[in-house]
Amino acid sequence: MTSGEAEVAARSRLISGPGMLLVWLYGVMVVGAVSRSVFQIATEFDKAPLAYSLSAVAGVVYGFITYSLVRGGETARKAALVCCVAELAGVLTVGTWTLAEPSAFPDATVWSDYGMGYLFIPVLLPLSAIYWLRKSRARQGDAA
Repeated sequence: MTSGEAEVAARSRLISGPGMLLVWLYGVMVVGAVSRSVFQIATEFDKAPLAYSLSAVAGVVYGFITYSLVRGGETARKAALVCCVAELAGVLTVGTWTLAEPSAFPDATVWSDYGMGYLFIPVLLPLSAIYWLRKSRARQGDAA
């Protein structure tokens, strides 16, 4: 690999600097959302099927974003960006829905009340990731 190729490869990495923190936080959210939803679906699914299913979906989305960030490259960056926008839309939709009609969710989801049960990380994380992914693209554009 030439020094020019090494420079392009280094710039295409999404987990340098703040990207590593995003990977760590998304990894924690994968474990939290998936383990919680698996337990709830296995033991009390009839209590709040929508809430538990949404938590499982959130865990899968978090997992895909984590994978995309670690994989790196332009295709992974685009896929992660699309997923982060979808995640943010989900957090805002479910968060608003849980405030407007609390009876629709007899038990909380990861995204309930904009992620209040998770210290608002579910609403802050996609915003941070979208910023980082857009910044990493600008940085790659500067290299070309």
